[in-house]
Amino acid sequence: MSTESAVAATPDETSTAEASTDSASTDEAPAVDVTRLRVALARLSRRLRRHELAGLTPTQLAALATVERSGPMRLGDLAAAEGIAPSTLTRLVTALEDSGYVRRFADPSDARASTLAITPRGQDALARIRSESTLVLTASLGLLTAAQRSALAEALPVLEQLAEADLAETRSR
Repeated sequence: MSTESAVAATPDETSTAEASTDSASTDEAPAVDVTRLRVALARLSRRLRRHELAGLTPTQLAALATVERSGPMRLGDLAAAEGIAPSTLTRLVTALEDSGYVRRFADPSDARASTLAITPRGQDALARIRSESTLVLTASLGLLTAAQRSALAEALPVLEQLAEADLAETRSR
């Protein structure tokens, strides 16, 4: 079995290991089909993004959410947080400014730098998008059985841990 199709799901492992299909031990974690997990998460993410994005691209939406979460921030810090090039950042910030979702201010500690802050209009757009996504997901959960919803509820802490995992830290193990 390849690492892409299944890995051991034990958190104390120091490296990803191939899952053994002939293991009879009950204390080993079950194999996780990584390909199926990746595809399912991507499809769910796409479905949640199908609604009206207030005229924003997914990259612009992610940047706006970062500015909201982090508070006013320097443009270089936003570029680093989003992993985007300065030329892309300039176009992105200009589009967000033109839409009235952010404002650019001179950085008080460095006159050569700018600080970006979310506007009330930007906060309203994010709240609307989040609300729409929550409604779509709530409707989808209604299609599941009680046992499936219970299994999903039990998996939430693990999914949250995966979502917050530092990829660099994971790779160094």
